[in-house]
Amino acid sequence: MPSDIEGRDEFAALIVRTDYGDEAAWRRVTEELGRPWGLDGDFEARVHLADDPSWAGATPEQVLAAVGRDEELSVVFVADRTTMTSPHRALLALHVRAEDEDEHLDPEYYGQLVDSPPAREFRTAPAGVHDVHANLSLANMDFEDYAEAAVEDPEGVFRGF
Repeated sequence: MPSDIEGRDEFAALIVRTDYGDEAAWRRVTEELGRPWGLDGDFEARVHLADDPSWAGATPEQVLAAVGRDEELSVVFVADRTTMTSPHRALLALHVRAEDEDEHLDPEYYGQLVDSPPAREFRTAPAGVHDVHANLSLANMDFEDYAEAAVEDPEGVFRGF
């Protein structure tokens, strides 16, 4: 995988583009990602775009393997074919540290998780990316909180709280 994921500011959400079939759709995604966010738009949007054609067709597993070395990263967002073709431009949010966290669980609690494993991915509208990244980075919320909110949406997309 390309080295364009290195040097990311820890406060910038990492967006990996894996679909290169529609430049106009990609521009719309990046425009939406660049908008200020927060209740009144008081926060500057900070993103690190991994936009190298060598990512074309990368699977979620390949993206996770490539970003797994970044110990500060808890979530990565993928701009895939679904992102480019859906009207809401929802990116795929992938939980980077999910497997590592299982190692530290109480064995009894872990046994309960085997029956209902935690979510490892969900879709988020570009407007939700910053909220997800910031709160997971600060450990204010859990990945599962966002995944549950996405499941509750009729289209399965996190759009904000």
